Amino acid sequence: MKPEFNRTDGMFSLCGLNCGLCPMQLRGECSGCFNGSTCYQGCPIAPCSVRHGNVDYCFQCSEYPCKRYDGIDRHDSLISHRNQKTDMAKAKEIGIAAYLAEQQAKQRILFRLLDGYDAGGAEVFYCLAVNLLALEDLEALLARAEGKTEGMLPRDKEARMRAMLSACADRRGITLELRPW
Repeated sequence: MKPEFNRTDGMFSLCGLNCGLCPMQLRGECSGCFNGSTCYQGCPIAPCSVRHGNVDYCFQCSEYPCKRYDGIDRHDSLISHRNQKTDMAKAKEIGIAAYLAEQQAKQRILFRLLDGYDAGGAEVFYCLAVNLLALEDLEALLARAEGKTEGMLPRDKEARMRAMLSACADRRGITLELRPW
């Protein structure tokens, strides 16, 4: 009998993407690379996981990093691939439970941005910003914005938040644009 792909984490992918911060998953258009998902079927890394004992994260494999990771972070899809290797290194270093707790905190910030600062066109931008900026920066920006945007029109609140996130990213040397294939 052929072993099956067996995975339950829909927040952090096998290959190091922060799926819980992806617009496709937020819209319900992607269920991630876990049991019953259609997304994993086209994934070249999922069968590799099965061959290596169903590791939950590639960094748990004795062959990681393998040639599959050569250039994996050069391009983006609807979620940034920029930090796949560094995010996996962080998850390995601090432990998956602590890493997932941080991602859940980031997801809560993302929901607050979408609920309070999106006039209808900021979803991908906010997902990218929350994925790439540090949790501490995001918390500080959101706290600062809440006092400065009270009573503003939704489009003005969105413009202010976009400007604040962009300025923070610039200070950190981060570009808040998805890179094409």
